[in-house]
Amino acid sequence: MKWKATLLWATLLAVAGGCSAPKTKSHLRHSTPEIEAKVEKMVKSMTLEEKVGQMTQVTLDILLEGEKPETSFEPPRLDKNAMREAFEKYYIGSVLNTTNNRARSPQWWNLMVKDIQDYAIKNNRLGIPIIYGVDMIHGASYVAGATLFPQQIGMAATWNPELIRQGAEVTAYESRASSIGWTFSPVLDLGVDPRWPRQWETFGEDPYLASSMGKALIRGLQGDDNQVSNPNRMAACLKHYLGYSHTLSGKDRSPAWIPENKLREYHLPAFKAGVEAGALTVMVNSGEINGVPVHINKYLLNDVLKEELGFEGFIVSDWSDIEYLHTRHKVAATQKEAVKLAINAGLDMSMVPYNFRFADYLIELVNEGEVPMSRIDDAVTRILRVKYLLGLFEKPYTQLEDYPDFGSTAFENLAIRTAQESVTLLKNDGLLPLSNNLRLLVAGPTANSMRPLNGGWSYSWQGELADEFAGDYNTVYEALRARAKNPEMVELFEGVSFKFDGKYDEEIVGNLSEFSRRAAKANAIVLCLGENSYTEKPGDLEDLYLSDNQQQLAKLAAASGKPVIFVMVQGRPRVISKIEPLAKAVLNAYLPGNYGGEAIAQIIYGEINPSGKLPYTYPRFPNSLEPYYIKHAEQLEIAGSPTGTQYNPQYHFGYGLSYSNFEYSELSTDKTTYEPEDVIKLSVRVTNTSALAGKEVVQVFSADHYASLTPSVKRLRAFEKVSLMPGESKLVQLEIPVKALAFAAEDRMWTLEKGSFSLMCGKLSTDIQLNTDKKFSNKIQ
Repeated sequence: MKWKATLLWATLLAVAGGCSAPKTKSHLRHSTPEIEAKVEKMVKSMTLEEKVGQMTQVTLDILLEGEKPETSFEPPRLDKNAMREAFEKYYIGSVLNTTNNRARSPQWWNLMVKDIQDYAIKNNRLGIPIIYGVDMIHGASYVAGATLFPQQIGMAATWNPELIRQGAEVTAYESRASSIGWTFSPVLDLGVDPRWPRQWETFGEDPYLASSMGKALIRGLQGDDNQVSNPNRMAACLKHYLGYSHTLSGKDRSPAWIPENKLREYHLPAFKAGVEAGALTVMVNSGEINGVPVHINKYLLNDVLKEELGFEGFIVSDWSDIEYLHTRHKVAATQKEAVKLAINAGLDMSMVPYNFRFADYLIELVNEGEVPMSRIDDAVTRILRVKYLLGLFEKPYTQLEDYPDFGSTAFENLAIRTAQESVTLLKNDGLLPLSNNLRLLVAGPTANSMRPLNGGWSYSWQGELADEFAGDYNTVYEALRARAKNPEMVELFEGVSFKFDGKYDEEIVGNLSEFSRRAAKANAIVLCLGENSYTEKPGDLEDLYLSDNQQQLAKLAAASGKPVIFVMVQGRPRVISKIEPLAKAVLNAYLPGNYGGEAIAQIIYGEINPSGKLPYTYPRFPNSLEPYYIKHAEQLEIAGSPTGTQYNPQYHFGYGLSYSNFEYSELSTDKTTYEPEDVIKLSVRVTNTSALAGKEVVQVFSADHYASLTPSVKRLRAFEKVSLMPGESKLVQLEIPVKALAFAAEDRMWTLEKGSFSLMCGKLSTDIQLNTDKKFSNKIQ
């Protein structure tokens, strides 16, 4: 198979060593001649040891006093001997992470980063600062008091890129207030598999939606002009390049088997968009594709990312992933060979993170001729370029006193609005909104904790510290109670709760007889279901159905005869098909952050009109997990299916209800026949036919009638969120480049074939004709 052969050849090239020459300065898009001259001069003056040091990244804990490298004493103190080894012997270029896996105050971050930078610069003859990276995932999530937003899956559910850009500006501002200039965000992996424990870190399953949201987030972090030396901006990191989310098993860091045309058509576009937006760094997929770990895949790292897409920044490994080439993937017989394979494939910086052996091995490999100096110079050039672009040589750290808006009301309001626009109403049998004078029973394991509202990467890796750091915010129960006309009418009885000192999926079943007794007294039951926080490998699961305990609680609630509202607080769409008919209303809240409780309560009581739309397909069964862009053969008629076909999700991609009603009319295009270089100008009228103001997401899908490779049933091509007052009508105008209708062929080329296409918006459809065939590539011109 062509793809298998390509990957084998890529591996052989990686083993042999060497990457193609870096782009000449005249081709650089995001740097300046002045910066390039400084970088070139510095690289020429550096020793091999100094260069390799710049390629080495260690975690903060190994620089602190402690009994072992993984943990530090409290309060944390820099270890003089460790600092001397790191910066005077190894010339380390980067540090990451917090200490002891917990958030710290911005003042603490200011002092820690300042002390490290001062020591590194003083003890480096060239005065090179470090670049400090932290997983600031949905806000400055390792900084106490910072503004936390919904996780990326909730951001995607807003379908509002401008809102996401503004939120990323806040993340950059509050991170830089804490002296952190580099975040490992955004995640541009596609959320194509609901089983995957990091699905909530993505922008959903669609390449166009992920590309649009990713570009918006990068603009917010780095600025529209990518002037990241601005002390209110920070460097973004696209991760996890490439195909990380599409594993065969659905489990984290496990093998993927993806044909190259599928990899290019679905998984690559968001990363291409991120590179074009100017992202300065890229993190590599920890897994493997078709038997080749991506960390040693020269074809993907160098030939596609650096050469074809024109990426100018540096590539960093994920945590320990060079070591894992030897211990986990078994493609390197020794740790030294693992370093050789990864660096020769195009990796620029190793997230080691607990020792300095990477540097020792790499120096030996260069001296032995196994890694060419040209590869080292390319990596160091890229790293120094980013440091200069960030302004670290002029301003290696910042101070909180220069950031008066940290944790401000304005930032808080933006986070609340993002949460409000993310919550998605999936079902409403005339129940919502509720009057605020009803007697409510609020139950379920996500009803009264901040931990499931925030998810992982919130104050700690697994999010288990959220109730400690975010205890002043309202849970769902607290927010409902605060908004009730009589707070005493809102009662909490969880029935099922999470075992917070256990694994994320461990639960405690309470007195269910007492739950039934209280349910009988309520006017309505708000059942808060879903998942505890998790991320990465600890979040792997064996069964996508909602837990048996929670399903039993739902059955007991329905048995009371009182109307039941499901509020799903979850990182991935847990299957609810066995109990969904029992609910009168279903809200999907995703992981809405510290203001999620407020947003949920406001929507339940009708203070806010829901406008979220699903960024993924919500499955009906654990064995039917297809994304919406299925092929025609996947929707064949099948006897007994509720929809009459084998494709039968619980809720479709892009679906979401409102308290308003919207009507579509007058769908048209500027012409009916097009050439490959044209842009389709489409318009459609949207009218709010209800008596309530609301927001609607106008979505345009395309369908290729016939193609030489089987076409998908439909693909998202454009969208826009509009606000409409009661009775208001707007003519929404959208543009779609004809090239966006292309598919990735087996020859690696984007391919347009003449013929008919349908453009669909709401229930409307119109056909257009493409007159000419065309092939084109991703190559930067």
